Amino acid sequence: MNKLTIFSVALLASAFASQAQDINQAKKAIDAEQFESAKSILKSIIKTKPSNGAAYYTLGNVYLIQAVEDSAKIYFQNGLNASEEAKLNYIGLGQMDLDKNDVTGAQAKFALATKDMRKKDFQEYIYVARAYMNARKPDYKSAIAILSRAAINNSQDAQVQLALGDAYYGDGKQNEAYVAYRNAFQADNTLLRAKMQLGVLLKGAKSYDEALKAYNEVIAINPNYGPVYRELAETYYKIARNKPSQAATNYKTAMGYYDKYMSLTDYSIHSRMRRADFLILVEDYVALEAEANKMIELDKVNPRIYRYLGYAAYKNGNVDVAITSLESFINAPGNKAIALDYLYLGLTKIKKGTSADGLSIDPSAFSAGLVDIKKAIEMEPLAVQDLSEVGKQLFTQKLYNEAAAIFEFGANTKESTSFLDDNVYYGLANYYANINKGKDVKVDVVALQKADAAFEKVLVASPTYLEAYLYRARTNRLLEKDDVMVKNYEDYVAKVTELGADELAKPAVKAKVIESYNNMAASFANTDKAKAIEYFKKTLAIDPANNYATESIKILK
Repeated sequence: MNKLTIFSVALLASAFASQAQDINQAKKAIDAEQFESAKSILKSIIKTKPSNGAAYYTLGNVYLIQAVEDSAKIYFQNGLNASEEAKLNYIGLGQMDLDKNDVTGAQAKFALATKDMRKKDFQEYIYVARAYMNARKPDYKSAIAILSRAAINNSQDAQVQLALGDAYYGDGKQNEAYVAYRNAFQADNTLLRAKMQLGVLLKGAKSYDEALKAYNEVIAINPNYGPVYRELAETYYKIARNKPSQAATNYKTAMGYYDKYMSLTDYSIHSRMRRADFLILVEDYVALEAEANKMIELDKVNPRIYRYLGYAAYKNGNVDVAITSLESFINAPGNKAIALDYLYLGLTKIKKGTSADGLSIDPSAFSAGLVDIKKAIEMEPLAVQDLSEVGKQLFTQKLYNEAAAIFEFGANTKESTSFLDDNVYYGLANYYANINKGKDVKVDVVALQKADAAFEKVLVASPTYLEAYLYRARTNRLLEKDDVMVKNYEDYVAKVTELGADELAKPAVKAKVIESYNNMAASFANTDKAKAIEYFKKTLAIDPANNYATESIKILK
């Protein structure tokens, strides 16, 4: 799950005590992930005192958290005209430059924000560091370098230590992150996020029981601190993934904690989207479809909602809704479609074209679906891992040509975790698509050559998978390549013989050895009768009643 970037609580200085209190209220709301409440407070501050540049900056950051970039930019730009702390807004605009990969532009803006700092100042360094951390492509090393400057004269400041903890955590330095989070909480024991992050570190180390204990310590201090319930939900999700036998129970527990998190934050469209993301993780597509329909009622124009509805409708079998929703999302101006969008769209088109009995697929629907699937894989090659189960279902339905078309993607993606499995099924699908063809129908030579190549890849990756030798032999028999077929059968018999008498005595193995001898014998019948008789006799040594071998020897003699 992508880490939710949070604009951490920061001590924004103000000359007016009452104004500072309002900013502090907004900061507490942000830390509690009550973003709608924070926006309301900050808009009220700006309306009352438009000269407060810190309020513009803080509000712009909330919009960045919610990925509403247009609004964020407006508040940052307006904040530059404020008479107090206007320069902070350069930092917000700098982060937006980082999001566009304009590092030079960002650094220029950060320089404008920090050029008049006094020796005792350090808050600007924290904000710049967080801009580096919260950018789309986080730069944790730059954040650490900047925070190290802030720590020179302020090493005991809780916010400096919290930011250092986040930077070290992002950079994979778990020990340093632990020390920084611990120092932050010791410096300010009301800073619950720092204590919660100690649990996050334990979760990352797969010490789930210890992580749960750490979260419960936070709840003991403040049972209404919403973010800790989100972390509990994510931890139980991880536990479910690591204990499949108990997945259903742990997923249910996870959703219970996520709903508790929602009740303590807000039910805005943005928080609902976060919940929708979590529903995808726990694979609760019925709830996701219901959530998506609720979001449409709240915001009929947000295209991201149609992604959720499309995913859920695909999983729930509502193909027309899925196609309409995913196409609406993909085709919305300015939208950034991802591989999964095209993958689900393609699979939905195939599902729509499948007959009610599952025994046939409309060729045009299947072709249209493959076009979208290919787009998905071009965007993300490892998307093939989501196709394996689809291919197996088609294989089970004896739709061998269609199964082969699906497995071909994974069979050619060596980095995929399903690479071996996909090659096995790719070879089998191409083989079975040709084995039952009538006498007047020619076999598909290209497909069978692909099957042979797939079985060869399997043997390279897994030499002990002896069935691959057998299927290579069968495939080459269909290709009428007798010399290659004989070699494949010989390899199978040799390999299985190495496993010993107990293995050879198994009925299934015995039948395959007999198949090997009989087919090798038949291949020599017209060219080397002695060799043919030799192989038939090997069959009879195993199965004296084998009629095919007995009759063939009579003819050959």
